[in-house]
Amino acid sequence: MNVDIAIVGAGPAGLCLARALADSGLSILLIEQQPQDVLREPPFDGREIALTPRSVRILRDLGIWQRLGPVDVAPLRSARVLNGSVTRGLHVAPRNMHETELGFLVPNDRIRRAAFASIEHEPRVTLACGTSVEGITLDDASSRLRLSNGSEVIARLVVGADSRFSRVRREAGIAADMHDFGKTMLVCRMALENPHADEALEWFGHAQTLAALPLRHGEASIVVTLKPQDMQRLMAMDEAAFGADMRRRFNGYFGDMRLVSTRHTYPLVGVYARRFIAPGFALVGDAAVGMHPVTAHGFNLGLRSVDTLASLIKQAAADGGDIACAQMLRRYQRMHRHATWPLYAATMAIVTMYTDDRPIARRARSALLRASQALPPVRHAIAHALAADSHGAFSRYRHRG
Repeated sequence: MNVDIAIVGAGPAGLCLARALADSGLSILLIEQQPQDVLREPPFDGREIALTPRSVRILRDLGIWQRLGPVDVAPLRSARVLNGSVTRGLHVAPRNMHETELGFLVPNDRIRRAAFASIEHEPRVTLACGTSVEGITLDDASSRLRLSNGSEVIARLVVGADSRFSRVRREAGIAADMHDFGKTMLVCRMALENPHADEALEWFGHAQTLAALPLRHGEASIVVTLKPQDMQRLMAMDEAAFGADMRRRFNGYFGDMRLVSTRHTYPLVGVYARRFIAPGFALVGDAAVGMHPVTAHGFNLGLRSVDTLASLIKQAAADGGDIACAQMLRRYQRMHRHATWPLYAATMAIVTMYTDDRPIARRARSALLRASQALPPVRHAIAHALAADSHGAFSRYRHRG
């Protein structure tokens, strides 16, 4: 099979890239290990995605946002950061008085379902489900992919979108800096006795990190980060014991807490690829940058990579140029590194500081939270980071060359 672009991985980033390129006139092949029925109706996986206003605009432009139902979207109007036994902490609200939200919360499975529905019947997008890439040969002119079903694909450009543990990234000879935090993250939905007022809570406790993301109907997405052995004990609890334990961990902040979903756990690993490109090859989404969830920017940065790469590809195609030329790929790499590295580095620093349980570190972060609350410029900077709105960043960077 010969195609213009082969996208490996039909997670949210891969699906959104296929959607972004569907009207480019290029032929797109989307390769995914999971069967098509799972892509069409993905199961609940516990993860709620905090979308910035810019990400909402991208999804709306792609026709994906409109496919979400009203019950799928919950407003995020403010955020509060607590440390240890502090009960007030840092409060973050929209900087602009005319804005009412920092962002919106949408279940990961709903985004995946809407994104798949947007490309399922696109004539220029071909799906190769239930198969994986077994080998890859990259070249400036064209690349070859050997699939597990025995077929071979020749593509002008290959894009890796197969998670932060990307196999094709490794096959392409691209190293990645991985940081294993040695922790496990649990995510689930719980009904709360006390209202959350559409406010997200991030609580850096001692030997644990907690978060509650506001959902509709008095529910919240609960995030708990613990050492693996402690997480095993938590997962072994029945629903009643789990609810009581969550109330204790949150110090009664939400009153009684009742489990209303399945529980899911994930290893905490941060990833930053040393390169985002190779000859005839590019990385997007978590395959390029896999963020720690504390700043809630993982999928937002993934969407940014999709938006940037798709814009460059479509411009090259419209100009009759090479959609996989080295100059264009280097430009993509510069742009995405410029967009992601500062936030990735800052997130790593925050996580390191706020998960250090030594007494001196606890005192330092308490002092930092107090100072941040007292200084409006710092507080506004945090609000801007939470609701990062980089509309027009592509055009500004493009004029810089």
